[in-house]
Amino acid sequence: MNNKIIVAGIGPGGEDYITPAALKKIRAAKFLVGGRRALKQFAATEQITCAVTRDLDTPIDFIREKLTLGSVVVMVSGDPGYYSLLDRLRQAFPPESIEVIPSVSAMQLAFAKIALPWHDATLLSFHGREPARTALEYTAGKILGLLTDAEHNSATIARLLIDECGWAENAAVTICARLSYADESIITTTLADAAQAQPVKHCVLIVR
Repeated sequence: MNNKIIVAGIGPGGEDYITPAALKKIRAAKFLVGGRRALKQFAATEQITCAVTRDLDTPIDFIREKLTLGSVVVMVSGDPGYYSLLDRLRQAFPPESIEVIPSVSAMQLAFAKIALPWHDATLLSFHGREPARTALEYTAGKILGLLTDAEHNSATIARLLIDECGWAENAAVTICARLSYADESIITTTLADAAQAQPVKHCVLIVR
């Protein structure tokens, strides 16, 4: 069977950051999978779609069924290789049946926004998980790039780094929210101030 699961990264959200290669596949797709926001943004009325929710079995079953009829395009936010549905797809389907179109991740864009190289940064995610404390511990010159969620947000993570990971209260943290959207917010403050401020959820934190 020549049909493929095409995993297309759609970037951090704003259409300026989606690649022409991904957009071409999305527009040509007969079967299209993605989050509700992505489907609203990109899906055409003639496409047969399936929304990705917390119930991942539904889109997996949809892909398995439609793959017998044609290729299926799966839209994922950010870059597919960085904390996306790609892991789950590789568990359910042979890797050779998957084609990946890379894109710009929110983490990558956050570092770009403050003109900071990220090749030496420790990149971790609090999005639905907790990194090992040893990975978060302070060492001289360390840079952290952190994905967050509603529970693990700018305030709770700042407090954790101060109380349990050896970071100084005056360590700098940049809080990057709504990246690539018109209401994008990028604020640099200290960990102590971030711990006391109104929490920012679903953002990227850069600590240094």
